[in-house]
Amino acid sequence: MKYSIFSFFSGAGFLDLGFELNGYDIVFVNEFNKSFLNVYKHSRKVLQLKQPQFGYHEGSIECLLKNEKDFLSKLVAQKKIEQDIVGFIGGPPCPDFSVGGKNRGIEGENGKLSNTYIELICQEKPSFFLFENVKGLWKTKKHRLFYDDMKKKLHKNGYVTTERLINSLEYGVPQHRERIILIGFHEDLLTKLSYKLDENLPDIPSDMFPWEKYTKYTKEEILLSSFPTTNDFNEESSYPCPNGVLKDLTVEYWFQQNDVSNHPNAEQYFVPRQGLMKFKSIEEGDDSKKSYKRLHRWRYSPTAAYGNNEVHLHPYKARRLSVAEALAIQSLPKTFELPTDISLTDAFRTVGNGVPYLASKGIAATIKHFLEQ
Repeated sequence: MKYSIFSFFSGAGFLDLGFELNGYDIVFVNEFNKSFLNVYKHSRKVLQLKQPQFGYHEGSIECLLKNEKDFLSKLVAQKKIEQDIVGFIGGPPCPDFSVGGKNRGIEGENGKLSNTYIELICQEKPSFFLFENVKGLWKTKKHRLFYDDMKKKLHKNGYVTTERLINSLEYGVPQHRERIILIGFHEDLLTKLSYKLDENLPDIPSDMFPWEKYTKYTKEEILLSSFPTTNDFNEESSYPCPNGVLKDLTVEYWFQQNDVSNHPNAEQYFVPRQGLMKFKSIEEGDDSKKSYKRLHRWRYSPTAAYGNNEVHLHPYKARRLSVAEALAIQSLPKTFELPTDISLTDAFRTVGNGVPYLASKGIAATIKHFLEQ
């Protein structure tokens, strides 16, 4: 089967890369932020990936729903005529649903984009879709009402859905990052593939969708691992990984694997004008505060969210993380890079907003397995 992917809110393409390296074909890319789109184009060139068949759409998703409806519909129809399985993937901006963010929900400008994405899915009716967002949308009572209404709309438009609150650690990412993943398949596709589902149940039974097949660790295994808590900060120090630690979930393992000190983005980090003593006073592994979290070399990172004055410090250097180190924490391949002329603010925003590569790769493999088993 051929899989054609239309990507929305694409950012630097971390989610797309996970799908593409699983045999999907990225044919259309939509991103409103010009700087993020430049990163996307640059990284594809460096990785020697072919350009999307229908190119890049730099503009608002609202335009694709209204003013440019015929343009998008024509492209989707073309792939359906070619009998491709058409997928829509995207993670709308999430600050309005984040517990630590603006919390304005559907009333916020970013919150409205989630609804627009669902409307676009119902309008174009791809074979399947993926929707990614913060756990606050799924767990917070006031936002859960919107989430459930969103699902009902999808069900009315012929979609059967499955959802899971994932943690990127499960996929081998050195980062505690919980996200709600909602996946839907159109009933026409499932009928074509001879899936027999109860028409009165709009959700795929939990034993039918292989959510855990492509995870690397269970949540229980992660909890039982003896990750260290805090140590005194010792600049430029070195010591081996303690026993009982899942080493490939640690910051230092990924720094070494990606050779971050020799990466093209190695020297890109914020340099403080003052406060160096504060940088040195925070213990290695002390990530208890909202800002100035010092990572522990032999533990995983907290969520790679580098906005809202959240500062992440290097485990054993008196500075903030570099762009190269942030990319490693997002589990990206060693060869993935950002253009060196990007502003530091845009660099950390695009890295922090992306779906960790190994998580996207695992989810892409799970969808493919479900459709081909």
